[in-house]
Amino acid sequence: METTTSEYRTKDGERVFHYPKEDIRLPVHPTNTEVNSVLSKTQEVLDYLHETAPLQHNDNDDKHDDSNPSKIKTPKRTLSPTDEIFANSYVDLGRVNTVGFDFDYTLVTYTPLLLSVIYDMALERLVNKKQYPKEMWYGDRSTNGMTFDPTFSIRGLAVDLHNGWICQLSYTHHVSMAWFGREKVGRGALMREYSGKRKLIPAERKKRLKPLNDLFSMAECCLIADTVEYFKRKGIPFCPQSAVSDVLGAIGETHMSGDFHRLVALHPEKYFEGSDHLGQVIKSLKDAGKRLIFVSNSPFWYVDAGMTYFLGKDWRTLWDVIIVSAGKPRFYTEDSRPFREVSTTSGRVKFKKVDKLEPGEVYTEGCLKELTKCLDWNIVNQSPSLSSTDDDDIHETTPPSEMDMNNPSGSILASPNVLYIGDSLFADLVDAKREFGWTTAAVTPEVAYESDIQNTPRYVLTQQTIDVILDCLRLVQGAFDKDKARSEEDVRVLDEMEFMVSKWRGEQMSLHGNPFGSIFRSKYQPSLFAHSLRRYCDLYMSSVGNLRNYSPQHRFYPDDARLLSHEIRGRKNLGYYAGECWDLEDLLD
Repeated sequence: METTTSEYRTKDGERVFHYPKEDIRLPVHPTNTEVNSVLSKTQEVLDYLHETAPLQHNDNDDKHDDSNPSKIKTPKRTLSPTDEIFANSYVDLGRVNTVGFDFDYTLVTYTPLLLSVIYDMALERLVNKKQYPKEMWYGDRSTNGMTFDPTFSIRGLAVDLHNGWICQLSYTHHVSMAWFGREKVGRGALMREYSGKRKLIPAERKKRLKPLNDLFSMAECCLIADTVEYFKRKGIPFCPQSAVSDVLGAIGETHMSGDFHRLVALHPEKYFEGSDHLGQVIKSLKDAGKRLIFVSNSPFWYVDAGMTYFLGKDWRTLWDVIIVSAGKPRFYTEDSRPFREVSTTSGRVKFKKVDKLEPGEVYTEGCLKELTKCLDWNIVNQSPSLSSTDDDDIHETTPPSEMDMNNPSGSILASPNVLYIGDSLFADLVDAKREFGWTTAAVTPEVAYESDIQNTPRYVLTQQTIDVILDCLRLVQGAFDKDKARSEEDVRVLDEMEFMVSKWRGEQMSLHGNPFGSIFRSKYQPSLFAHSLRRYCDLYMSSVGNLRNYSPQHRFYPDDARLLSHEIRGRKNLGYYAGECWDLEDLLD
């Protein structure tokens, strides 16, 4: 149900796109003149939008033009989404005295080549250890071997361990779409598989759906889909549950083997993305008196290679605590897992008991409870009201007499005075927030990428078209006779307009360049990933480097997070709702 575009070139050689007129052609009611009046005036608005919208990039697009209703009247932010930090709750960095960082895809990020390497290594294991067809790896006369496709998977998906479907879930845990191999699963099959409501009960969902939430999982997702597709295309009978189990095992062995870690350590310039601002961020936090904790699931020799590449051989002197092979999320959930010291010269794990963590030394395993015991960091003029996830008053403070009751361990590490920054919601951030009340920040590079897409003229036009048609649907229903049952023609008009909305939503989703659309949307609803990001993360940003744009004492204020329709309409009526570019009723008057 996607729209199509035509392309032509202007006399200056610019590429210009336009949509066929039939894609915006509204239906006509055969008898209801009031409905037709609404439809006719709305048609004028749609025609004007599509005739005047510049679908090629134009340096003047950001200039405001009062004569053009397609220009959105919103105040400009001082930073682009690429450089901005977004707040889900009130956070005062001035009250943060401890900042923790993950390593992979947080302090360092990787080129897309690494996901191809992980995919290839896991595929090789399937062929050599599980006796999967060699043609999957080497190819045959008609096809090449399987390779990682960066345009297929996104974060925030889940694999159904029973049937091999790659599923996208909404914030209500409904399966909005699924793919079996490279074939989209039909609506009927979704309804039959998931109890007629596209949804599993929590206990069954926990057993069947494995989340694919971190950036490494994109290789995992693609390999599952490609393996299933290979068997389907070749007509080879197979059990999807077994195939998924084999792929997950091969991916797990690839991570545990350290093979790709060694490759990255040997060629950091090839696999690491540039990180020009990392040193600046670390120095700024250190100079501001913040205590810095390094907590990574990766082994010491690997993080040492990466941090040396970016920060130099003395990188350990910047940290108050360095923990490697931490085994998150067990680092948060276990309470009797002692630390062990790692030799910084040989990498050998020492046998002595660790009672105190020394700056510049390296430790492995452990847990948060042990961390609070091994650090002699006392609470000094701190308040647990650093972040306000429950929308408390932003200036509310907790008296010192109550702080000890709220924090029985006596350590600042079990309070919101600790800010932890990571990329994986469930490995890094959920337990830190839920169990210990840490302030959390997610590194979400998709923010920058998707913001660029949403600022393109084509995306803006699709959103404006959807908004206009939806407003028209509301007005058309108001024009129907409320004392009579809907006629067949009434229903036809509504159905045709709803079909138009569906087509334009499909077009908007396709602009993201993958089968699932935005990581933050599940079709037209918020995705489960977006819901979890909103629920468990106080801050999120496209890169750790974004911290350079803010003072270590900066206060973050969340945007107004209204969830219900009447609240959103209230903002719209006040004239500053940015979700829709204008009120259609005003244009029809």
